[in-house]
Amino acid sequence: MKSHTVYLWFDTRQQEEFVRITDQVAQAVADSGVQEGMVLVSAMHITAAVYVNDWEDGLIEDIKEWLDRLAPKADYRHHRTGEDNGEAHLKNLVMHHQVVLPITRGALDLGPWQQVFYAEFDGQRRKRVIVKVMGE
Repeated sequence: MKSHTVYLWFDTRQQEEFVRITDQVAQAVADSGVQEGMVLVSAMHITAAVYVNDWEDGLIEDIKEWLDRLAPKADYRHHRTGEDNGEAHLKNLVMHHQVVLPITRGALDLGPWQQVFYAEFDGQRRKRVIVKVMGE
């Protein structure tokens, strides 16, 4: 079995930002030489997420509004530690921090509208995602 690892680095300009990373993941798959397998895409931070969905601006805004209703800015117990990002941790729990995607015939195998996204909930500092390609 082959494996190939790539780190994607992000310096977001906003506190909350959604970044399409499909092309970078597909490039990691192509560079790996894996023909059949899986690719793990995982945010290496507890205030960020990786997810798969449609690349449509209205949907992304809907997701942001939905998350704000589920985890609004509030006085969380976590803030007693000196942090101020309690809602970012909760958004991570809802969106999850990783996805596993299929590789078929040497390419990322997504559905017709599926795209891979990095969602940052506590940004404006350097963060990373690991892309781990595994297979034959």
